[in-house]
Amino acid sequence: MGEFRMLKLGEQIRDEISKLIMLQKVKDPRVSTFLTINRVEVARDLAYAKVYVSSFLNESQVKKGVEGLNSAAGFIQSSIAKKLSIYKFPKLTFVADTSIKEGFDMVNKLNRMEEEENAQKTEKLSSEQSEN
Repeated sequence: MGEFRMLKLGEQIRDEISKLIMLQKVKDPRVSTFLTINRVEVARDLAYAKVYVSSFLNESQVKKGVEGLNSAAGFIQSSIAKKLSIYKFPKLTFVADTSIKEGFDMVNKLNRMEEEENAQKTEKLSSEQSEN
């Protein structure tokens, strides 16, 4: 398959898995509706697909959710394979993706640093004005 078709297939799989999670079709109690499917990387031979899962839940809940998705992978694969018309459906492997949460934490740290810097500048200006 061409590169564009592989990306398109990954997007279709991501959308379908997201729908299954949001509609609570996956009955595993570890799978929360707060889980987000970020991206799906499909192997060129369609043998495997790596599904990246993230959430703003704490890390242990995300890990439990990923375990629940991995145990329900057969159900998810068969549900999606019925909807997509491809000759071979990839075996899904779910992986916790912390990049979004790490990025959010980094932005918060940068904002705090900027606030501290602004507070120091304001403090410095007010002390200079009081000296004059």
